[in-house]
Amino acid sequence: MKKVLDQDRYRKITIAGLMAVLSVMLLIICFYRPGEVVGSISTAGTKVGVIMLGPRNDKCWNQSHFQGLEEARKELQLDITYRETVPPTEESRKVIEDLIVAGNQIIIVDSSAYSQYVIEAAERHPDIYFFHAAGFVNKDNLTTYFGKIYEMRYLSGIVAGLQTRTNQIGYVAPFSQPEVIRGIDAFTLGVRQANKKAKVYVKWTNSWNNDEVTCQMTRELLTHHKIDVLTMHSDSLKPLEVAEEMGVFSIGYNMDNAKSYPNTFLTAPIWNWGRFYTEQIRNCVNGKFKGKSYWEGADSGMVDLAPLSKHVRQEVKDRLPFYKRAVTEGTLNVFYGPIRDQAGHKIVDTGECIPDEILLRTLDTFVEGVVIDEDQ
Repeated sequence: MKKVLDQDRYRKITIAGLMAVLSVMLLIICFYRPGEVVGSISTAGTKVGVIMLGPRNDKCWNQSHFQGLEEARKELQLDITYRETVPPTEESRKVIEDLIVAGNQIIIVDSSAYSQYVIEAAERHPDIYFFHAAGFVNKDNLTTYFGKIYEMRYLSGIVAGLQTRTNQIGYVAPFSQPEVIRGIDAFTLGVRQANKKAKVYVKWTNSWNNDEVTCQMTRELLTHHKIDVLTMHSDSLKPLEVAEEMGVFSIGYNMDNAKSYPNTFLTAPIWNWGRFYTEQIRNCVNGKFKGKSYWEGADSGMVDLAPLSKHVRQEVKDRLPFYKRAVTEGTLNVFYGPIRDQAGHKIVDTGECIPDEILLRTLDTFVEGVVIDEDQ
């Protein structure tokens, strides 16, 4: 009889325990709010200040960040303040301070041009989280981030190499620095993978976003050569405008601008910042922030290639998926040897590849197939 009573008591205890667990779960469900991670501080109302080098609707670099941040805002119910077209001067220091005084716990700047001011601010405000796009210096409260957009430039190079009929492809670029050079090299390696006869003619603008200069350099490039496909590394959309005007196929950058240039646009290497911003801001709230450098590739979804437009040849549409899958899965390394320089000298042997540290900081060599237009 005692055994039976003990079993009955055990059942009562078990049922009581289950009821207690269910009660806790119901409380969590009832009081859970969108933007809140169970077991963490609520993200709802977290104040984020954003400093942008250009306007949020530039259809280019700044807008790509704006769209990503808006995704994060909606998912986490953030309170975001945008300060647009802030010059990378002493003024940006004041803007940062104003945002902090206004109660922003997270500060995001979208350009390497702000480096000096962001680093100084991070030192002055160790209790504030800082995110610096395209920066290099990290601190306990300062993280930097960029993506391997060169992987998508390689794919767009394959598009250009198969699309061209003159074997002369144009590239409007801002400065001769590692970020730009690795983009030119990756694009040219893609072009040459598809078409060994094609060459890539590069014109420098010495500016990220000067519309007048970029327009002039683009016209000169198209006038000097029989270019039938043009690409760009620029925050100015003038190369796409000039290409549309002159009937030259174009490959953009930063965003999919097919609707704006319906007669010539082919595709573009593009940014998807939403997942990254959402994850990193949630980390701040949960106390999981790490002051480190992020450099993410196609497998992360941060970088992608815009859909191919109707102007892209069927041969391209048939062949490109193989290369895109290989890049995304990591079975194709864009800078895997053998690679030769402009003079035809081997700079990377078979079985080797260019290390990330060189690609990020010191790359200064152009690959075979690149022709710098010096008439400027």
